[in-house]
Amino acid sequence: MILSNLTDCLNKKEVYGKLNIDISFITANSKNAGKDSLFIAVPGTNIDGHDFLNDAFNNGARVFITERPFKKTGITNIMVPDCRSALAKLSAEFYNHPSKALTLIGITGTNGKTTTAFLIESILKETKSRVGLLSTIQYRFGAQTITASHTTPGPLELQKTLREMADTGTEYAVMEVSSHGLQQKRVESCHFDTVVFTNLTPEHMDYHKTMADYLKAKEILFTSLLSQSDKKNPVAIINTDDPSGQTLLNKIKKKTISYGMNSGDIHAEKIDVSLNGIKAEIVTPEKRFSVRSKLIGHFNIYNILSAVSAAVSLGVSTEEIKTGIEKAKNIPGRMEEVKNDKDIKIFIDYAHTGDALKNVLKTIHAMTDRKIITIFGCGGDRDREKRPVMGKIAAHYSNILFVTSDNPRTEDPNKIIKEIEAGVLEENFIKRYKPSATKDIDKVYFIEENRSTAIKEGISISKPGDLVLIAGKGHETYQISGNKKYHFDDREEVMLALKSCA
Repeated sequence: MILSNLTDCLNKKEVYGKLNIDISFITANSKNAGKDSLFIAVPGTNIDGHDFLNDAFNNGARVFITERPFKKTGITNIMVPDCRSALAKLSAEFYNHPSKALTLIGITGTNGKTTTAFLIESILKETKSRVGLLSTIQYRFGAQTITASHTTPGPLELQKTLREMADTGTEYAVMEVSSHGLQQKRVESCHFDTVVFTNLTPEHMDYHKTMADYLKAKEILFTSLLSQSDKKNPVAIINTDDPSGQTLLNKIKKKTISYGMNSGDIHAEKIDVSLNGIKAEIVTPEKRFSVRSKLIGHFNIYNILSAVSAAVSLGVSTEEIKTGIEKAKNIPGRMEEVKNDKDIKIFIDYAHTGDALKNVLKTIHAMTDRKIITIFGCGGDRDREKRPVMGKIAAHYSNILFVTSDNPRTEDPNKIIKEIEAGVLEENFIKRYKPSATKDIDKVYFIEENRSTAIKEGISISKPGDLVLIAGKGHETYQISGNKKYHFDDREEVMLALKSCA
């Protein structure tokens, strides 16, 4: 592609060098720079791309997009006010704006994004359309399934994937849009047809600092991006049971559809939630219909409502919506049950925030008289404030608690556990050191830093009629300790524990 054509979309402050040259690819990683490449110096949270300009030059790059001057003989340097924004625009331009060729659905919120995305995908497949998915768990379209690198990939990866979707006949693309992805302008040049807001609860406070900043990041999808979309009638789907949803609703200038448990344009009635799934009657402006779902938990009614609302905005028929919800399989790591022959209910869930853990445990607590054993930890190098909060929540709704590790990263795992423990003690739990039969103990907790051992011990003390919840990692198949990432899968650990207890 000719550089002058590629960079027409940019707000240029200064140009040094030639523009009538060919560009074969774009990169923001100096290690990937090479002949005929364009290197863009993106300032990151911890690393600034401007510090790697000479490395990119030495690797062969001769075109540089920067926020400050970089001048060498034989290069082209285009200065822009914002390299993040420039990267998003260049990526879309380079791949010929693939989102314009797709019906693009974006979902944001603290909790429920993945489940909502999977439900919408299932519904849209009932229309006999080709559907692509970009989720926290995986990216998939056609015959391809790729393990996700991020909830929302960077602009180059995102636009490349959307282009591959469009070129292989994909009609709908359903994607999770994270607050990081919005604030870092990864989706800036995407043209959305439908955007969904699920909820907002404390998360990523190490990054956003305040809830007001967190909401402001989410708002970008509904105010700036939706307003800029060149689609004819883009629609915003808002959970108005959430206070932040109400705030958003008042700021959106495009068409909106509200949903909620008992009120909203789309809501639910005659709700029945059990460990076997959900039964409810869904009320839309046009029609009401009954639905059954394999999903477990009161909170999943919201996810069903958000998916129904998105489908309604896209003109999907009631029958297709109903069938799509009922066919939707359990989502990996979202109240995922591990079947066994011991009459022990074992669930693995991604709940890694206070609100998510409360939703899961409160739901379980209300649905069963079983003794609840919870195994969980908190991630290192992340929100420290949520650790005692999650400890208190876990203790409040559990009979027995194992506090363990969950991606400690560069923090001392025992320090993280100690901060969780402060919340556990608020619920007057007693610390024990050697697990024993659950019939004899209640309101006790154990500390086991090794997650594999914690899972094994939690299952070893469970008896027929008990329920074990393993929370925090969900679909993840790794553990991060220090700067190393190694294989770890809660599901595999459960199966090993069950075998050892046989």
